[in-house]
Amino acid sequence: MNRLGDLERAVMDVLWERNEPLTVREVGRALSDRDLAHTTVMTVLDRLAKKGVVDRTREGRAWRYRPAASREGYVSELMFDALGQTGDRDAALAAFVRSMSGPEAEALRRALAEDDDQPRT
Repeated sequence: MNRLGDLERAVMDVLWERNEPLTVREVGRALSDRDLAHTTVMTVLDRLAKKGVVDRTREGRAWRYRPAASREGYVSELMFDALGQTGDRDAALAAFVRSMSGPEAEALRRALAEDDDQPRT
């Protein structure tokens, strides 16, 4: 999974912040401070759909777009992809953990403890 460019990230931020699928026009309106052409927003959403980052459904003549995954799910996939690029996953994970702040490490401990409590199927 590729990292998002600046404009792609801005578009995804709009979609992640809303709880409903949006049209190109609605996304463009939410990004009005960027003064983007309608066709630019349409192109970005089309590329995100082709990359599998957004899902789209037809509504009349317009497409409605929604994130294919949560923001957290997307970031998690990026992290897994990055781990796959190293020859030593254990060393990469250890370096990542050492770079965490105390609160981040505590959040990781809680998540691991919760995961240990879940039954495996």
